[in-house]
Amino acid sequence: MVSERETTTRERAASGATASSRARTRLDQPRPPRRRLLPEWDPESFGRLSERVARFLGTGRFIVWMTVVIIIWVVWNVSAPSGLRFDEYPFIFLTLMLSLQASYAAPLILLAQNRQDDRDRVNLEQDRKQNERSIADTEYLTREIAALRIGLGEVATRDWIRSELQDVLKELEERRDGHRPEGGVFPADRSAGRDVHDR
Repeated sequence: MVSERETTTRERAASGATASSRARTRLDQPRPPRRRLLPEWDPESFGRLSERVARFLGTGRFIVWMTVVIIIWVVWNVSAPSGLRFDEYPFIFLTLMLSLQASYAAPLILLAQNRQDDRDRVNLEQDRKQNERSIADTEYLTREIAALRIGLGEVATRDWIRSELQDVLKELEERRDGHRPEGGVFPADRSAGRDVHDR
């Protein structure tokens, strides 16, 4: 009696679909790196380089050096002997070099601005979250202060207790002298409620 699994394996072997004819993929090992036509670079280091270049292009030092180079270029190609001149009067090579410099400077400046925009976006998000936390803390403290004020409205103040004790002291002195007050011993027992306005 042959099991179903063995039968299926025999049928596959007969049809030519064996495991040895296919390339086996190993899951326990990483794939070998693919060959690329273009060179690879680290975007973070390239971005840092672009920011440095953009920072340098925005300084007065760059303008001074570029002006000095252009003046030397023009003076050399005008006053040097004709055999040593490398760029005659219309200065086509100088124009080409300046165009090349501008064509590289513009994308580098844009890349630096994009990186700065990303940093600003992250900073704004952090500031927004910090503001939300501050607002929540402020609202919590406001509610706590309001609860304390409501609770303090029911608490006897020092002046009210002092006035009550003075009234009790007067009544005790009057009793000792033989005078009986018209109300009870305590001011709260009297009909004319003085302590209604004391708090």
